[in-house]
Amino acid sequence: MATQDALSAEVVALFGRITDRYIREYEAAAAQHGLTPQQAKALLALDEALPMRRVAERVGAEPSNITGIVDRLQARGLVERQADPSDRRIKLIATTDAGKSVATELRSHLRFASDPLAALTEPQRRTLRDLLYLMTES
Repeated sequence: MATQDALSAEVVALFGRITDRYIREYEAAAAQHGLTPQQAKALLALDEALPMRRVAERVGAEPSNITGIVDRLQARGLVERQADPSDRRIKLIATTDAGKSVATELRSHLRFASDPLAALTEPQRRTLRDLLYLMTES
């Protein structure tokens, strides 16, 4: 196994710091509303009524876990289940007015997490994207 050079170690450490900052910001914003970070992410994912499976995809959670998250949000009056008009077997998850209000407040506290690349120009973001693609393809 090859040892990591100093520059690579510094880049990896920076990835860790960025990830930590993102997570801490989500945790703090969610906690202000008595939510877990996963509940906050689910609430923010609902810019429209969605089937449970799509909510799970947007949040990056297993569909079996999203049921409990939605149950807790529903118990707080932040989301509701609705029948899908095109297929009544499917339940859509939609934010209530209270949920929309909390989502708006959450977004206002997620300055870094909502746009972690804001300090970069568009060409810099493209370069970063291209470099990250190279890393995922090898």
